[in-house]
Amino acid sequence: MRPLPVGAPPRVHERLRAAPDGPVPVVHRGPHAVYVDLHGWCTGVVDARAAQVPCALRASSGALADVPARTAEIRDGVLHLDGRALVAGRFARVEVPTLAVTADRPAPLGTEEVRSLVGAGDGLTPYGDDILCGWLAVHRAAGIATPEVDAAVRALSSRTTLLSATLLDCALHGEVLPEFGAWLRAVGTHDEPARAAALAAIGHTSGHGLLAGARRALAGLTHPTGVAA
Repeated sequence: MRPLPVGAPPRVHERLRAAPDGPVPVVHRGPHAVYVDLHGWCTGVVDARAAQVPCALRASSGALADVPARTAEIRDGVLHLDGRALVAGRFARVEVPTLAVTADRPAPLGTEEVRSLVGAGDGLTPYGDDILCGWLAVHRAAGIATPEVDAAVRALSSRTTLLSATLLDCALHGEVLPEFGAWLRAVGTHDEPARAAALAAIGHTSGHGLLAGARRALAGLTHPTGVAA
């Protein structure tokens, strides 16, 4: 069976290479995305019409149409769906852009509020988690450590969905959707409204949650002085 070429975010590639051989559960299948449970970390395969989440391999448009994804397994560090190998031929950039700010400490967010946000909402990525992802990603972009919030998020991640817990982990590592990176680069420019609208269009509420959390972080870090590529 001919392999399916994909792009891989670096940490996804590393996790697949480190995973032991054997079957892994398929936890979600949609027309444009498949997600598997890679030993407690939700790993996706998405085509061009799905949200390009930082925990997913990237396939071309329509590539998953003839892949039922009834079974999934790891062989020699490569994910196979229905016996078809998904071979990474390129890396996908998912890191948040560098953000210059005037602050030297995190924007206010207490651990009790973190507790109220983790898992709060419906769907595969609850709205409260999206807020936290946006807040965390801005701090990673600014290079400002948030140890108390990080510890609280990690301690509470079992309260939310596997995909959302994985996306929180991605945000902790400064890994984001391309629309988020594009918006952050545009903050303070004439392109910002259009980039914000593109981010807000992601999912049912995910983009709105990411924007809400990111804007709250930016407000707490004062006005950004610039974004580097």
